[in-house]
Amino acid sequence: MHKTMNVLNYLPKSTQAKAKQALHDIWQAETKVSAERAFDLFIKTYEPKYPKATLCLQKDRTELLAFYDFPAQHWQSIRTSNPIESTFATVRLRTKKVRGCFSAQTVITMAFKLCQCAQKRWIRLHHPQRLAEVFRGVKFVNGVEEKRIAA
Repeated sequence: MHKTMNVLNYLPKSTQAKAKQALHDIWQAETKVSAERAFDLFIKTYEPKYPKATLCLQKDRTELLAFYDFPAQHWQSIRTSNPIESTFATVRLRTKKVRGCFSAQTVITMAFKLCQCAQKRWIRLHHPQRLAEVFRGVKFVNGVEEKRIAA
């Protein structure tokens, strides 16, 4: 979401809706090849008029498409930074309200406790057993285990 918003900030309002859909076509593609094709189409379409927008997108190409090398069941969790942002928004809100009232140690303790409470509401990773495969170095192509593709 953040990359989408950052890219859209370089575009005029009249172009943003169409560009947003083109960006979603990248993240929501079924395969890495389709995503790369959508990525290249976005660059080709918007680079002549909006080079800053395309540069903002291009500089993180590898990182933005890295989730295709993980199990498909994990894509939803990997593609979003929302859980992280939601947690930090809660911490930021509380620490701003009490700024100057406590010592540094008290603020750190409060932030820790707020994170602990927020953790209870997090959505669990789908198919956590696949995480062990990732740690073992099992290769995934477009979200499917490589050896399963060959079979």
